[in-house]
Amino acid sequence: MKQPLSPLTPFVEGYVLPIDKPLGWTSSDVVRKVKVLLRRLGYRKIKIGHAGTLDPLASGVLLICIGRATKTIESLQAEQKEYLATFELGATTPSYDREHPIDRTFPYEHITEELVRQKIAEMIGEQMQLPPTFSAKMIDGKRAYEYARQGAEVEMKRAPITIYGMEIESFELPRVTLRIRCSKGTYIRSIARDLGEALGSGAFLYTLCRTKNGNYTLEDTYTLEQVEQALFPDQEHYSFEQDPNKTHKRNIDRRF
Repeated sequence: MKQPLSPLTPFVEGYVLPIDKPLGWTSSDVVRKVKVLLRRLGYRKIKIGHAGTLDPLASGVLLICIGRATKTIESLQAEQKEYLATFELGATTPSYDREHPIDRTFPYEHITEELVRQKIAEMIGEQMQLPPTFSAKMIDGKRAYEYARQGAEVEMKRAPITIYGMEIESFELPRVTLRIRCSKGTYIRSIARDLGEALGSGAFLYTLCRTKNGNYTLEDTYTLEQVEQALFPDQEHYSFEQDPNKTHKRNIDRRF
């Protein structure tokens, strides 16, 4: 159930705003957009941050912490997450998702729904996961993806994560959709890679939606359009495009 949101909401005292992050936007893009809207309300120096990054190619629950609620970011990040993830079987990409083109293909005709069910059951529990090279992990003061984009060799370190559960939502080769419950720091792209290998094939992340973060679900979220409508009910509103740079540029002139 959505929390009430209006121009009279006491943001300084602390407010967690669950956003349904649109595709094509970074988590920082969303923070900047919310900051812009609050500045229009007169909040010039209010603190804002997010509790858990979502990649641009992912959508779903992104918690924006405002005012004193920024003190809860660490605890919110530690909450269990739930995702709806579609994997494409029979191929891999350097980034383990659609950000990069397919680099290898594999047979997948031998894969059955029962085999997938068996392999995901074996992946449940605590483990040391190998993050993607194309990730924001820090290595010697630089992001791992910076090395990867330069073609440099980089050694990724495994990190402890927990997969609490995985269930098949749909199975239609070459794609399978899973509902995944996991801990903070889990890379769903790495689960795709690991599952592909376990199936004797390859796999990459095709689509991803975060459906739950702790007690916050998709049903609790606002779209960015709904946030603007709630904060400025009597004003003209904008449609939010997939390219956040176009949206920011188009709105800046009107704001200031």
